[in-house]
Amino acid sequence: MSAEPMAGWHRPPAEGYFADDLDQLPDLPPHTELIDGAIITMSPQKLFHMKAVSLLQHALLRLAPFEQYRVRREMSVVLGPRQRVEPDVMLVDAGAEISPEGTWYPADAVLLAIEVVSPDSEERDRKRKPQLYAEAGIDWFWRVEDADGKIVLYVYELDPATRQYMPLGIFHDRVTLSVPFPIDIDLTEIDRL
Repeated sequence: MSAEPMAGWHRPPAEGYFADDLDQLPDLPPHTELIDGAIITMSPQKLFHMKAVSLLQHALLRLAPFEQYRVRREMSVVLGPRQRVEPDVMLVDAGAEISPEGTWYPADAVLLAIEVVSPDSEERDRKRKPQLYAEAGIDWFWRVEDADGKIVLYVYELDPATRQYMPLGIFHDRVTLSVPFPIDIDLTEIDRL
């Protein structure tokens, strides 16, 4: 068997890729991430994933004070030189707006990262990405799981002393929080989407 690279495949550099490389590599599929210097591509999105993302995005757009925050999706965040991930939804500081040609936000602009777990991303969304978000100092992390088409929302807050997430709660039908601003979201609305 030949050690030649397959046609159309990129051979990674010996040191792995860096965050800036994602904007330079040709023909990457949409929603490509960089974790620990390795390129990660996403599987096609399932209906539950799309509905959960839409519900949370629209709820946060309605609830987040516009003078302080922006809600973003399909944008990446650079967590470190070899870490560039794409949360399903994120809440960014309003003062951190990037140019219209920008493709990513710096980690210090992100206050909340939300990941909707898919079968191909379970390990990353449950373990590695929360670890990276916490190390980067992102204050809140929400993980969404599919329970037979219903949302189960796991909410975490960063302990700044340990730079680890502490659980704030597990929510099934409704999430009510006081941070980072008053939040009240009816999670059963996913059935109407």
